[in-house]
Amino acid sequence: MTDYASPFAWSEATPVRKTRKARKAVQAARAVRAALGRPSWLVAAAVASIAIPSGSQAFRPGVQIAAGDVASVLLVLAATYLLVTRRVTMPSAALPAFGPLVAAFGVSTVCSADVLVSLPGFVRNVQLFVLVPLAVVLLVRDRRDLAIVCSSVLALGLGEAGYGIWQSVTGNGASLDGANIRAVGTFGAVDVMAMSVVAGLAFLILTVFALWAPGRGRAALPAALLGLGVLAVALALALSRGTWLALGAAAVLTLVIFNRWTAVKVLACCCALLLVAPVLAGGGSAAVLDRAGSIAGSLSDPDRSVADRYHLWAAAARIWEDHPVTGVGAKNFPAYRDAYAGIELSSGSETADPVNGYIRQPLLSPHNQYLLFLAEQGVVGLAGLAALFGALLAGLWRRRRGHDPFWLVSVSLLAFLLVNFLYADLGGPTCALFAIVLGIVACRAFDEHRPGEARP
Repeated sequence: MTDYASPFAWSEATPVRKTRKARKAVQAARAVRAALGRPSWLVAAAVASIAIPSGSQAFRPGVQIAAGDVASVLLVLAATYLLVTRRVTMPSAALPAFGPLVAAFGVSTVCSADVLVSLPGFVRNVQLFVLVPLAVVLLVRDRRDLAIVCSSVLALGLGEAGYGIWQSVTGNGASLDGANIRAVGTFGAVDVMAMSVVAGLAFLILTVFALWAPGRGRAALPAALLGLGVLAVALALALSRGTWLALGAAAVLTLVIFNRWTAVKVLACCCALLLVAPVLAGGGSAAVLDRAGSIAGSLSDPDRSVADRYHLWAAAARIWEDHPVTGVGAKNFPAYRDAYAGIELSSGSETADPVNGYIRQPLLSPHNQYLLFLAEQGVVGLAGLAALFGALLAGLWRRRRGHDPFWLVSVSLLAFLLVNFLYADLGGPTCALFAIVLGIVACRAFDEHRPGEARP
């Protein structure tokens, strides 16, 4: 991560006609200069764009282009411009981290059962796992930039959480057992887990801030606790069991790394709140309690959603067994799914909300990112993914700073992603957010402070 000058040199001595249009032009030019002088605002804008609803027409089998995807492409173009004009330099750790994954994507695409189908998947995978994270690394140069980007993720999570709570209270959320009580935010029922992922990432960032809040003024800790309360309520009303598990694992890890005694006290308070919350919430907590209770019964008595996920996992494992090295190629899982899945697998998932109505969505993935890589990319693809995550973990370990909130945020976010991939895979508008979060983690893992350069 390097420091660099503004891409344009503006002459303040240039005479400007004092007309309204001229003043607006100067203001616009200065805004562009400011954005390019601190391009982390471009990353923040890309995060904000994720909340823009895609509309029901954007959801077709295997095709979903959201505003966040367009914004992420703009990030790549901005970073490419700065790299070509030598205003930034690529970290030396980037090639060994991302290179094996790019090579794995290329090999699996060439060896794909249907190359034409896999080519768009190759481009998509390179965009999300390589180009956008590297763009974030190049556009974020110091601690202030990291604060801007993390704050944008936090703002997005709080906004979605507030809207999701309103949906659940007023009956405008996604349908569950005939009642529109599930909080889904601006993403709608077609991306029923998206809001919970966004709120979960924001929860972790705010948790780290709350741990450092006592030294930042009297109002810092109450404000942080209030925000955590809003996010916690929204996460409960989202009814996403996979997100609950990933968030719990990442939050506990964050607390233990920060201070073990603090972790014990916080966890004790959380257990007490969990015991009191159902009494205070009354009947409104019934759906949350049923959903939480179903986690324990997922092995012995799984519901339809969990049973379908087990069948998809089994199908992905069988596909990999027959195509162990390079898989069947990106985007080819749906074509092989029915041949390897049992007859018990449902033909699709059903979603409904007041905005999009009833929609039946095909099951296009196994809802497990690691099994999806094995089925479509084989051992080669999973090895490339392991090389990337291994490089990030090794970089964070070498640069560990227990009292650096941004380092702890990076560890927390990476832990959330690694656990969440056990129950979900990339899809929908949160794909762009995943790529940006991966870039945040890479900023700390690839930190190469040199004399004269800004330090994150």
